Amino acid sequence: MKHGFVKVAAAVPFVRVADCEYNVERIEALVLEADAKGVEIITFPELSITGYTCGDLFLRPFLNDQAEAALLRLAERTAHTSVLIIVGMPIRIQSQLFNAAVALQSGQILGAIPKTYLPNYREFQEARWFAAARDLKLAHVQIGRFQVPIGHNVLFRSGKLTIGIEICEDMWTPYTPGTRLALYGAQIIFNLSASNELAGKNTYLRSLISGLSSQNLCGYVYASAGYGESSTDTVFTGKGFIAEVGKLLIETPRFTYEERLIISDIDVMRIDNDRMMTNSFNDSIVDHTERGLLMEIPFRLRTHEESHDVDRQIEQNPFLPESRKRDERAEEMFDIQVCGLSQRLRFIGARHAVLGISGGLDSTLALLVTVAAFDALGLPREGIIAVTMPGLGTSDHTKNNAIELMQGLGVTSRTIDITEACMQHFAAIGHDPEVQDVVFENTQARERTQILMDLANKYNAPVIGTGDLSELALGWCTFNGDHMSMYSVNAGIPKTAIQIIVSRMAEIGKFGAELSKVLRSVVDTPISPELKPTNAKGDIDQKTEDVVGPYELHDFFLYNFLGYGYPPQKIFYMAKVAFKDKYDAKSIKRWLREFYRRFFAQQYKRNCLPDGPKVTAVSLSPRGYWRMPSDVSSNAWLAEVDALSEE
Repeated sequence: MKHGFVKVAAAVPFVRVADCEYNVERIEALVLEADAKGVEIITFPELSITGYTCGDLFLRPFLNDQAEAALLRLAERTAHTSVLIIVGMPIRIQSQLFNAAVALQSGQILGAIPKTYLPNYREFQEARWFAAARDLKLAHVQIGRFQVPIGHNVLFRSGKLTIGIEICEDMWTPYTPGTRLALYGAQIIFNLSASNELAGKNTYLRSLISGLSSQNLCGYVYASAGYGESSTDTVFTGKGFIAEVGKLLIETPRFTYEERLIISDIDVMRIDNDRMMTNSFNDSIVDHTERGLLMEIPFRLRTHEESHDVDRQIEQNPFLPESRKRDERAEEMFDIQVCGLSQRLRFIGARHAVLGISGGLDSTLALLVTVAAFDALGLPREGIIAVTMPGLGTSDHTKNNAIELMQGLGVTSRTIDITEACMQHFAAIGHDPEVQDVVFENTQARERTQILMDLANKYNAPVIGTGDLSELALGWCTFNGDHMSMYSVNAGIPKTAIQIIVSRMAEIGKFGAELSKVLRSVVDTPISPELKPTNAKGDIDQKTEDVVGPYELHDFFLYNFLGYGYPPQKIFYMAKVAFKDKYDAKSIKRWLREFYRRFFAQQYKRNCLPDGPKVTAVSLSPRGYWRMPSDVSSNAWLAEVDALSEE
């Protein structure tokens, strides 16, 4: 595996019912194509060597002999490939016939898995021909010169990867064989299926596969019988799905009369991390003694050097991925913020709220959330005390945005200039205001917080925090300045998501057409704390991303570091794939190092955060998600970043 990704495939070849030689020729062609593309494991449909719709021909020894001979030829013809191949065929053991999956690699037949549950209802009548796995009396079967393990207690392992196999109906049962295999270590389940096409069934099937991969915290690869199967009473169109922990990575197009081969990369490292973090997963094991009954059959993955690069899409913005319903999710995130604040206001009986408005992204979103919460509670918007506090670095542009925003929303607006107060403070502590250092900047941030806290006392109201998740991760906030509030509505929202949410509010006109113009102006304004003077033209000179780096990179690093537990090497690799057309490796490495340096050094600020709602899968709350000592060492992470090659 390369960086924890394993490349898998679901293949649906043309078949001719009962023509085993033709069927293995089509299987071989798809195996060769998959092997050339770096696929590690490929699965074919149920009974793919004979065809699923052979009917009573299954009970004729001649067909079973043909299937065995065809399997041996397939093993010989694919001996030069590296891919682990999973095919379906009938296997006769003494007087019983089993619908089985067979795994082979590099010319060797490794093992066989009989179907556990046989459908015998509606259009299915498999019990007429096959015995179930529970009826198996032997642990091995002779296939040509190979003495092959057979049973439902079989896992296949290569290094850190373990896979399990189930067949069609198995996954439609309440406690699936795949679930059991996942609990005992299988990170990916492969399903060989022959599911006929019915109106509405595909939607159900998609949700079933997505649900199983989510519930079992696993990857799921599904291939179903396709064209060439008999259409006497049923139609098979060849469905294929590859899923990972609830997300469908890829699926075959429907009703296309052709062979299918879909390929994707499953992130095994992510699966392992999810299972380790989710204690209830291992608690679900019913019988720990059963683990000893499982047989592990070894197979071989390509080396890191032999492995192909990742082909799947890696989202630049994992908090709000483009492949999902981004607009819907942005609105959902906003609504979660509103619900959290509404509950807090209702609990404390507040009829007022105080917040500072800079005219930038964070305070804009916080104000929109506060207005929506007051509307939901039936409180007058005049109870929102919105304060803009121009200082030594405030631009006319952001100040005007702040005023138009407050006026357009109908809140109580106040303007309190902090310049004189800051100059008095500089004089009191003996600081030269010409020295624009951290003292110069933080004095302004703390002066603003003091004003807001005092107004909160005056109105018996909470101060609504405006700082966001990205700033907390990087420590880009003033301790006991903008770092502090009574309820921090943006604490769970990263900077990149705030831009999208505010843009969405403007797009749908949630607060009126005129205000939408102001919101677009806010989104287009450079991100800045505005704590240093503007340039000669009155424009913002202090731009945050010039100092800490691009927020889109930092949000990418944060999500993959906290959400999935990835090491620096993997995050670096994924970032190069995701941002290949935007940032070079040198820039990514530079900002990745800065991310780790700042993240570890700034934990002391996060250990005393005010309350705020968790909105996405990632949070930095010291109570609800992330717990880390303030004095933990970052040396190991920085050393790995420093060792990364920029080639």
